[in-house]
Amino acid sequence: MHNHELQNILSGIGNQEPANLIQTVAQKLSTGKKPGSAFEKNSLTKLQEEKILTAFADTEQLWKYEIDETAFLAEGAEQRVYLCSDGRNVFKLNDTIFYTSWSDYFLNLQLHNYFFPGTLYTLTGFAKKGDVVYAVVQQPFIEFDANTNLEHVRLFLQNNGFIWKRNNDYYHPGYGIILEDLHDENVLTSHHTLFFIDTVFYLQQTILP
Repeated sequence: MHNHELQNILSGIGNQEPANLIQTVAQKLSTGKKPGSAFEKNSLTKLQEEKILTAFADTEQLWKYEIDETAFLAEGAEQRVYLCSDGRNVFKLNDTIFYTSWSDYFLNLQLHNYFFPGTLYTLTGFAKKGDVVYAVVQQPFIEFDANTNLEHVRLFLQNNGFIWKRNNDYYHPGYGIILEDLHDENVLTSHHTLFFIDTVFYLQQTILP
């Protein structure tokens, strides 16, 4: 792993590639945030962040107006999952219900992409249903061919510096990163390889009470 890249994410610098829309949006939301560290509490409310996102989506024409409901695959508490027309990717609509801020959600995406690049998230835009705003992200579609052994998940994460806490939750003491909800529907096994498709990252200072 490239520790300097992870340090950049945690410091709020992130990936500076122009094509990285996740980082672009995260920087938009940094207005009003204490500079210097992703550990600092965001002074914007979630509603204020949503207004910034809405204005940005308007300006950059990032709204996804047509969602093909015939491509619907699955639904959880926080997101709806659809199969892309290419059959190789899925796109997900996430309303960030599990996060206290949009900033925390986009930090989660950046941390996921750092630790699990095989299931990289790409932010493609936003959608709105009623008063609810969704981030629209794309990710490779993984077809599992075996049930996931959670002991293998635990060993993999331990080898990468994470300590098991309880149930399917982990903690990285070196960076103060909490990783939760890694049950066998969020970690798939294909060709003897683990694929982390849904992760919930928090920094220790921003975890929900």
